[in-house]
Amino acid sequence: MRAGYYTGDRTYEVREVPDREPEDDEVKIEVAWCGLCGTDIHKFEGKNGASPVIPPIILGHECSGIVTAVGPKVKYFKPGDRVAADPSYGCGKCIYCQQGLPNFCFERHGVAKGFSDYVYPPEQNVYKVSEKLDLKNAAFAEPLSCVIHGLDLIQIRSGSAVVIYGLGSIGSLMLQMVKLSGASVIIVVEREKEKQQLALELGADYAVDDKEIEKLAETFNIDYVIECIGLKSTMEQSLKIAGKNAKVLLFGLGDPDEPVSMNQFEAYTKELSIYTSYLNPNTTKRAVALLESGKLDTDTIISASLDLEEMGEELKTQRYAKKGKVMVRLSGKH
Repeated sequence: MRAGYYTGDRTYEVREVPDREPEDDEVKIEVAWCGLCGTDIHKFEGKNGASPVIPPIILGHECSGIVTAVGPKVKYFKPGDRVAADPSYGCGKCIYCQQGLPNFCFERHGVAKGFSDYVYPPEQNVYKVSEKLDLKNAAFAEPLSCVIHGLDLIQIRSGSAVVIYGLGSIGSLMLQMVKLSGASVIIVVEREKEKQQLALELGADYAVDDKEIEKLAETFNIDYVIECIGLKSTMEQSLKIAGKNAKVLLFGLGDPDEPVSMNQFEAYTKELSIYTSYLNPNTTKRAVALLESGKLDTDTIISASLDLEEMGEELKTQRYAKKGKVMVRLSGKH
């Protein structure tokens, strides 16, 4: 089978690797679609993702597909099932897993390397999707599950004013989820005019740049700020524009070599609460349910559908990733 590898030093290659049958509680999935994540780009550029990166590694983790075989210990899946996979494994036994925090599991590792023709996650990481949900859209289950976890942490109250930084694929999902929460005012901070227009189409009340947001923040109290870019400058501005008693969610993956500075006294006088969000503990089922409900528009977020062999160029240029979600076509089944 084929697999797309990051091999180090900003290089990518598609390799032929042995196919195999599933073992124990593994579910063998023929991958239909896999989303390109910002962490894949971080890895390609020589930075860490959610964990340290030691190449060569198969990229991708936002995948959906069809079950082709199951291991002898599998109980709830069979060939032909349409599924999405949670790529993050938790052992279920360590002290963190026992507290319902598998994102901190001592043995946590990736179990669905989606830039490949087949993946073999354990049964506990596999979720059925209905016939009404296109497999291309089902591949959004993983990023949406991460969004859900972040929003669970800050608990947006209806009638609140919310600012979202960045309208990439994560920001687009955040915007739609915040809209469903009943926020009274939603402001998207985005420099690109095309993305500003998309923000308004997806439900934002305002779409402004990073200079305009400072003026707008003077007109009313901003209750929540969600930073989905990960730049030092935007994270620091998020803390600056947040209002009294606000919650700030630093969701974007930052550069470990670019620590964020903050004015503690200013944060103190505003009584800010600052949150970060790590992975997607126990939220994949809810993500699938939301996608099946049809209440989220994922088609509009997709900027390109590319073959596995085309991803080397895309990782270098980010031609389409800068515009939205790039979907990698494996089997391409729907």
